[in-house]
Amino acid sequence: MHRSSSSANLPGHPQISLWHATSRNRKDRPPLETDLDADLAIVGAGFSGLSTALHAAEKGLSVVVLEAEIVAWGATGRNAGFVVPNFAKMDPDNILALLGPERAERLIQMAAGSADLVFDLVKRHHIDCDALQSGWIQPAHSPVAFEKVKSRVEQWASRGRPAVILDRQAVREMTGADGYFGGWTDKSGGVLDPVGYAHGLAMAAEAAGARIFEHSPVGSIRRAGDGWVLATTGGKVRAGKVLIATNAYGGHLNPTLARTYFPLKVFQIATEPLPASIRRCLLPGGQCVSDTRRNLFTFRFDAENRLITGGMHVIGPGADERVPSAIHRRLARHLDLTDIPLLAYRWSGIAAVEPDFLPHLVDLGPGLIAGFACNGRGIAMTTAMGRVLADWAAGTKPNDLPIPFAPPAPIPFHSLLKHAPNMLLPWSMLRDRLDERAVT
Repeated sequence: MHRSSSSANLPGHPQISLWHATSRNRKDRPPLETDLDADLAIVGAGFSGLSTALHAAEKGLSVVVLEAEIVAWGATGRNAGFVVPNFAKMDPDNILALLGPERAERLIQMAAGSADLVFDLVKRHHIDCDALQSGWIQPAHSPVAFEKVKSRVEQWASRGRPAVILDRQAVREMTGADGYFGGWTDKSGGVLDPVGYAHGLAMAAEAAGARIFEHSPVGSIRRAGDGWVLATTGGKVRAGKVLIATNAYGGHLNPTLARTYFPLKVFQIATEPLPASIRRCLLPGGQCVSDTRRNLFTFRFDAENRLITGGMHVIGPGADERVPSAIHRRLARHLDLTDIPLLAYRWSGIAAVEPDFLPHLVDLGPGLIAGFACNGRGIAMTTAMGRVLADWAAGTKPNDLPIPFAPPAPIPFHSLLKHAPNMLLPWSMLRDRLDERAVT
């Protein structure tokens, strides 16, 4: 039988993902019930907020983090745990053309070192999150995609990254999956338990002096003198600078901000643990995989040998039941698993996707910034963004940071276009099938 993600209990909350259900190091934190002063106030205790809190506290700043629910409640606790040090849709040459050489190279270098930063933090702070810097693999589903992969590898390798082209046989041996025409790997990537990682970042930030409050939704942020006041039901925080780090979960704080990205609903599933005989044939090196299909196919294992994959959904009724079962069947089909273990966990989350698929800092006023860095690369990119934002909190001018900084740029006709990624999924799936049939 399938176990619904709403059937198990987290203290005070329904289970929202495999990671929350199996968490080993959950710590309850009180709500804000007083008034505080801080150099930096952060709204949201996900990767962005926690990385910023840690790096800012290590610089000697006083930091307060306000989380409406619990640590890792939003997209941070609902992803698949991939650590990928590059951009979802953009290659270095595209970014150079878009941003110009100076800003582009700084952003590219930030992304290039993002996975190394994650695993260094895990080691330095002894974070218990089943981290494995085993590499990330991107197989090519067609000859045309493989040519693009070769160009991508050249661009990253020329910058000193551990990017390696894989031929068809190498992809087969490393992944256990047939049907690919080659691919590439970045050996600095890897996997981890995202909730465990977030809990570790939170504890490291607190050890450095940051204060984190759960169950403390921010109702308003208003200008006061040369700083800001954030109000919750239990108290207020006065801060010189404020970071909104809510990703796609904080639209109520600034309706204009909510119109600057596409909210993309993504489902994830995990099977029961695979038998050792099958597990040895799939990803024996422990890497994670996300291929070149438009309807992206991903898979990895957790520490208990559960097979994890995800996908988007076509707009329509009953998605919460329909989509996980479809993803489960797709997993069996692509990996040729006739006896795939039962679906054990299912969950979903909302990712914020920028029109250009790049990280962005949004200027909301003097000393008030919102940061977006997911775009399918949440763990690595948001961790790196946190270190950058700590520099801003310590005095670096926003325009001197490697991430593009500008006022909000609402997407025209956002109320209609915000559903475009899900509505266009059938067309993407058709194009993927046409690619595959063109070479059969």
